[in-house]
Amino acid sequence: MVAPLMLFIALFTYIPILTSLDLSFRAWDFLSPDRPWVGFENYQRLFASHSFWQALWVTTLFVVISVPLRLGLALAIASFLLRETMASRILRGALFLPYVTSTVSIAVVFSWVFSTDFGLVNGVLGALGLPRPSWLQDPMLALWVIIIVNTWKQLGYDIIIYIAGLQAIPVELYDAAAVDGGRKAHVFRRITVPLVMPTTYFLLVISVIEAFQIFTIVDVMTHGGPAGATNMLVVELYKIGFSLFDIGQGSALAVILFVLLVVLAFVKSYVIGRKVHYES
Repeated sequence: MVAPLMLFIALFTYIPILTSLDLSFRAWDFLSPDRPWVGFENYQRLFASHSFWQALWVTTLFVVISVPLRLGLALAIASFLLRETMASRILRGALFLPYVTSTVSIAVVFSWVFSTDFGLVNGVLGALGLPRPSWLQDPMLALWVIIIVNTWKQLGYDIIIYIAGLQAIPVELYDAAAVDGGRKAHVFRRITVPLVMPTTYFLLVISVIEAFQIFTIVDVMTHGGPAGATNMLVVELYKIGFSLFDIGQGSALAVILFVLLVVLAFVKSYVIGRKVHYES
């Protein structure tokens, strides 16, 4: 009964992974029928490339800033929307809507919002007599715009998952803390945060993987610019593989990204996973 699904996964997941691994040791330009074996040459050229290290640095910076920002905001908003009221239900739906909206559409709209000449943000700043920055043309600001847009899109999913995790916390614990005179900040730190840790761990793993694979927003809004300030690993992979048609080097970058995510998953499991306790 599961054979059709296993066949589907094999055709569109495992076989492409193995094919990419094989191509990472070959030279191919998409057109030539020959795929000569070049060994580790693609990896050597990649590690010698300044563009690769810049993309790795920018991606790491993006992950380090965006993931904690997303999770922190999501937990705070989920705590605020935990009560089952009409207003909270409407706000949950409104916040979740960007997550199911087309990423391309969101990127196009925010390209207009942050436009230097006729964007909404600069329009408001100009009306207030404040400077109007070149958001997407300034290397110091472009990455922050990508972080804001990506956070806005992904935040709704994190909030919904956090609400589910918060609802699983026994109410008796909060009642006992209230009887003991516990302050809200103390209760949040001592009860909410530890008991919602399994949810946080799950969202951390998902968020890091998603952040390392970000592509559409960057490609539509900045194309990796200006001056490589938003050039992420997957954007670099696309340029190498589908603009320069260096499939071997592009596959090598895909393999490196895969290994990096696997290593990060094990590190997170060792460092954070051991501190997560699940209720029986």
